[in-house]
Amino acid sequence: MSRTTRRTRLTAGLAIATLAVASLGTSTAQASPLEEAGPLMNYVVNTKANPGHSMLAERAVEAAGGSVVQSWPQIGVVIAQSTNPDFRADVRTGLFGRFVQSAGATRTAAVSEGPATAGATTGDAAKGEASVEAAPVLDPRESEQWDMAAIKADKAHEITDGSRKVLVGVNDSGVDDQHPDLKPNFDAANSVNCVDNGRPDTTPGAWRPNGSHGTHVAGTIAAARNGVGIVGVAPGVRIASVKVVNTDGFIYPEYAICGFIWAAEHGMDVTNHSYFIDPWTFWCNDNGDQGAVQEAVRRAVNFATNKGVLSVAAAGNANYDLANKTTDNSSPNDTTPVTRPINAGCLDMPTELPGVITVASTTKTGARSGFSNLGLNVIDVAAPGSSILSTIPDGKYGVSSGTSMASPHVAGVAALMKSAHPYWGPRELTRALHKQADDVACPTAPVDARCTGTTAENAFFGEGLVDALDAVKR
Repeated sequence: MSRTTRRTRLTAGLAIATLAVASLGTSTAQASPLEEAGPLMNYVVNTKANPGHSMLAERAVEAAGGSVVQSWPQIGVVIAQSTNPDFRADVRTGLFGRFVQSAGATRTAAVSEGPATAGATTGDAAKGEASVEAAPVLDPRESEQWDMAAIKADKAHEITDGSRKVLVGVNDSGVDDQHPDLKPNFDAANSVNCVDNGRPDTTPGAWRPNGSHGTHVAGTIAAARNGVGIVGVAPGVRIASVKVVNTDGFIYPEYAICGFIWAAEHGMDVTNHSYFIDPWTFWCNDNGDQGAVQEAVRRAVNFATNKGVLSVAAAGNANYDLANKTTDNSSPNDTTPVTRPINAGCLDMPTELPGVITVASTTKTGARSGFSNLGLNVIDVAAPGSSILSTIPDGKYGVSSGTSMASPHVAGVAALMKSAHPYWGPRELTRALHKQADDVACPTAPVDARCTGTTAENAFFGEGLVDALDAVKR
């Protein structure tokens, strides 16, 4: 089908949808004010992925006493707000309700950031500064980075530091773009803040950090080779801050969805997700809130993958077997946790969603980090995550541990791989990450019965320890 034909059909579809809205609107009575308003809540409202159905779903939101915060017609997801305690049911009734496939609250506590403000996306972001290719010399604290040697990043750097054409999104708590080890590689033009109810805010500096986590992750991925501090796995690529963590430390679904769509539409090759989506440790595919949210986030990840973005995520730090789920006693974490039974239909998001690379953590000795989640056929690869030195805000450096620290090593390796093979997409990168990983056997002393599988692929290390040197060999 030609571009002209597709454009003509899209225009015609929009016209038909507009007529449908107008026609339906003439027979719809104005919603009466709610007698008893509840707390302000955010919802995902799922419809078919096209502009016409998205417009009709927006009408359903308004008819149910809600307001549209952000609409993503690319994936058929509308983010809505309402104080109507019956919103989830009401949005699926009436003339417009038939265009709603599912709807669910994104949290169990009231919206902390308050009502969404109009025009949250304002202005153009400041342009990132160009950097000059640095000479291949050791940075002052590179000798302290045991993790780089463990994945052979030091050997890979003898071949390449990565390409400036490759862009990695740090979907996290924000990045200190003025840190001397990050400033040379920071891309401000493609950075964004998604924590205003999931609306993209490109105000210059809105992507800056509200904690140290995102800056630490960014340094592991791409701290510059510039004679200062440390060096990242891919010190020659660009990084952008996609802020998805609010000041209270929560990553709600609407933030994450915004981040995935932003990355897909701003030319990112790889994104790192060192978080799980709040408030549920596991989102279950039920017919209620969690099922609707799971579907909305799945669509966002799939959209990003189809746009050429490889998503890499931390496996989690609960020492939990993701392949054998039984109970969850830590959710919801924004109100009062309850103990509940869970099963394979309950997913740690985004790490367990299709198309996402799930990363476990290892120690300096090569063992599985005691905190790292595990799971046969869930873990893709492993990487160093215990006692990792990296950048933190205000030009400083610090040591942190977690699968949050392991995941950016894999994102960096994928960025090196993309640099060496620019025409590879997410599927080719995934296959190569699996194939090139160094096999790691299950521990024999002491034996841990949870490490099922073989040396080639097991519950602790997946396909093995990621290999940066193999990633850059053509």
